[in-house]
Amino acid sequence: MNAFCVSLLATRGGYGLVVLRVVIGLTFMAHGAQKLFGWFGGYGLAGVGQWMESIGLAPGYLMALLAGSGEFFGGLALLLGLLVRPAALVLAVVSLVAMFSVHWVNGFFITNNGYEYALALLAVSVALLLDGAGKLSLDEQLSRRCSGRH
Repeated sequence: MNAFCVSLLATRGGYGLVVLRVVIGLTFMAHGAQKLFGWFGGYGLAGVGQWMESIGLAPGYLMALLAGSGEFFGGLALLLGLLVRPAALVLAVVSLVAMFSVHWVNGFFITNNGYEYALALLAVSVALLLDGAGKLSLDEQLSRRCSGRH
């Protein structure tokens, strides 16, 4: 159990990952809040579900719930630095789905609703998946306890 715990929670990163983790965590939380709660000008579950259904992601309400929950709670996990690797994996999948189901056909640039932004979010998610939460994270503290280094 200790080896699994350490491999899940250990981090090779420093303070730079903290900056990425916090900013991207807040960004994902805001996107999730738009989908789940209709905050920040979002359409809420019903509106997003209807739109997702219209682009072929069915059942739309469930897809909106999954995407919104992944973004909101995954972003919260990044913000707290808790279970960052599993959260980053979920956020990478959400970013990939967004890239290929919505943005890919519009080309690269965000000004044309392209995949540029989703790709940037994907890149940060993959970096966090590979290197962990960085300093000042709950993962770092829990990893020390798992390995016996208090």
